[in-house]
Amino acid sequence: MRATLRWAHSDLRTHRGEALFLVLATAGIVASLLLATALFGYATNPWQRVFAQARGAHVWLHTDRAADAGELAALDGVEAVAGPYPTASATVAVRGTRASVELRGTAERPEVGRPLLTAGHWIDPADPDGVVLESRLARALLAQPGDTLALPGTPRTLTVLGIADSPERRYRPGEQPGLVWAPPAAVPNPGGQVIGLRLTDPGETDYAVQRAVTVLGAGAIGQVSTWEQARAEAQGDNRLLGQVLGLFGLGALLAAGLAVHGAIGTRIRGHLRDISVLKAIGFTPGQVVRVFLLLHLAYALLGAVAAAALTQAFGSRFPGRLGDAVGVWQGLPGHTVALVAVPACAVLFIGATTGLAAWRAGRVPPVPVPRPAAARGGGLSGAARGALGLRVLRVPVRSRVRGRGERGAGGSGVRGADGPGAPAPAKTGVPDPGEAAGIRELEVRVPPALVLGWHKAFARRPRSLAAVARLTLPLLLIVVAMSAWTTIDRFHTRPEQVGLPTALTVRADTGADDRGTRALLERDPRVAAAYPGVEVAALVPGQTATIALRGLGTREEPYPYALAEGRRAHGPDEAVAGQGLLDLLDVQVGDWVRMTVGDRPQILHIVGRSIEPENAGRVVSTSLDTLRENDPGLTPTLYQLRLRPGADPEEVAARLAASGPEGLEVHAVANPADGLSPLRGVVLGLIAVLALVGLIELLTTIGGTVREGERDLLALKAIGLSPRQITGVTVTATGCTTLAAVLLAAALGLPLAHWLIDAQGASSGIGAGIARAPSPGLLAAVGAAAVLGAAALAAVPSARAARRRLADTLSAVA
Repeated sequence: MRATLRWAHSDLRTHRGEALFLVLATAGIVASLLLATALFGYATNPWQRVFAQARGAHVWLHTDRAADAGELAALDGVEAVAGPYPTASATVAVRGTRASVELRGTAERPEVGRPLLTAGHWIDPADPDGVVLESRLARALLAQPGDTLALPGTPRTLTVLGIADSPERRYRPGEQPGLVWAPPAAVPNPGGQVIGLRLTDPGETDYAVQRAVTVLGAGAIGQVSTWEQARAEAQGDNRLLGQVLGLFGLGALLAAGLAVHGAIGTRIRGHLRDISVLKAIGFTPGQVVRVFLLLHLAYALLGAVAAAALTQAFGSRFPGRLGDAVGVWQGLPGHTVALVAVPACAVLFIGATTGLAAWRAGRVPPVPVPRPAAARGGGLSGAARGALGLRVLRVPVRSRVRGRGERGAGGSGVRGADGPGAPAPAKTGVPDPGEAAGIRELEVRVPPALVLGWHKAFARRPRSLAAVARLTLPLLLIVVAMSAWTTIDRFHTRPEQVGLPTALTVRADTGADDRGTRALLERDPRVAAAYPGVEVAALVPGQTATIALRGLGTREEPYPYALAEGRRAHGPDEAVAGQGLLDLLDVQVGDWVRMTVGDRPQILHIVGRSIEPENAGRVVSTSLDTLRENDPGLTPTLYQLRLRPGADPEEVAARLAASGPEGLEVHAVANPADGLSPLRGVVLGLIAVLALVGLIELLTTIGGTVREGERDLLALKAIGLSPRQITGVTVTATGCTTLAAVLLAAALGLPLAHWLIDAQGASSGIGAGIARAPSPGLLAAVGAAAVLGAAALAAVPSARAARRRLADTLSAVA
């Protein structure tokens, strides 16, 4: 045991830098996996907890006042019914902030879909103007219990009595109204009612919706929302962040395991004689294996414990969503298990890869086997031997041709046009034209260091390919991370290319003059165009869900959709649809679809697929003129504003709200990338971790190349290579290996990044076509930095090895 510890201590002193990098890389990998676990828990558990405690309804039906909820209670699979509750659309304002809300008349606290109070108290029947706000709406309004809400356009006011969590769909400015529970007296003129259904089997949600629509009639249904939609909205971008962290964390863990495997294998090849001596003095194969295994397990365990401790102590202090996620995750029941299991699994994986490499050390014979005079596959190939004498540049230069014996300054690199063996021309009275204008050739040959370095990098194909593959993996993941960064940046710099051609949404009161509103909006100097439109809920075929049917722009001024497939909608009954809608209806571009708006059918021809960041892509869009053909009395209810380059959306929104009529609501269009701002820091951290893993593999490659070059040092010196040229051989070999890995990572990483990003876009409903690769200049800069950095790292140890004494070289060869 004492000898084992002394050997381990000596190995640690010899490879301090590699040990430090292994600990840091393991810590970064485990930290990323723990943060991914926290984000997954944060994305799923809070909403699930609220839904369970509130006994949430699986289906919410917005209907007209004549719908009978009693018929729904008799349907098979319906456990309980909530409501009907009278509803009315309204706008509330507090301290200059406005929000569209749904006032829901509730006499008593519901048993199904029960709001969970977080502040204040429930509605008091003695206070007819007291209301309870949904928590997300309250955060948007910065409202607290006791605040007074104004209803613009009316003299009425409402008093906030409490704030509550709800498992229903969350408030989104300009898209989904916020929820306000109020006494029935506060909803004097309801425009409809809402009914909630709690099911015995949540998996039968679509069937339950179909039965409910059949019982009530399609004309009575205004909108249908399900628990699945609410859960997807609640999880939002947190799940995506967790997926990114988990994917890169697992990839980095695999890269680290392969790097450790390669490092141990290279170290074993460089210390075969030492291992043989250890066995000769009594070390068993198991003891040799245990030394390597325990040493690297100690590195991995130190990094994993450090990552777990730092995440537990400081994770909740991270800024933004990451800190919130870790804080919530630390209070979940499975937090302790995950905090132990994730680092343990990472350490076990590194231990498994270490054990495979250490097993080779146990098979080293106790008597050193003499090395062959020439390594297998180490001879120069015909192409390499030809390259050593290849003339890469022959420059004809006119000059006086000298005869034999009249050698000029050109030496052996200059020869006459008649060749070196031609006799001297006879002297005559007629001048020889060659005397005035001869031809000489300047030759530039391939440097021997370049040829020998390229040969050393790729001579042993299995070992060379393994080194290139291990170095390619972290570089490939870095390319994918750079593609993710570029795609997120595109949402901010080129939003019109990802389905966000407009920056502001304006909603006017019902009955507002269309011409007057458009004139007001287009009068602003920073508004480039105002597109009128409407958005209504439509029942899909089979009556299992509702989608958003939009009519935006006119045939004279079409709305600039971002198309990923097909063409724009120009003719009558033509429309474009999002990926979420195509998946929901199982249709493709070119198909006809039928939907129901109230009691009116609408048949549209899908001629293109648009990139739709809103409503999970469940959107079908056409022109306002097409919808007016089915309903001539249709008037615009919203306007999408495209701003001029350089305009500030918040400034324009404030100016329009101040100059417009009382009921004008102006909201900024939500950008999906706004919720992904923490991903930028995550990507930078992952790139740093992957760079550490790549550095470990690079140091392993350099060490192996230097050790293998020791036995060739005498031969290289014997053929006349200087120490600088010998150093160039190792530097070239390292640079060629890195260059091959860079090219392979770019060739594989760019298609993989496109596939991953487009797959995520398709699964979220936005649709494929949003992925963008980094610019060629950025890729070239990163690749050049990797190659030059590898060459710089290899220069120092190779120069030290090239200047070793003759006695040391003979000892190494022996």
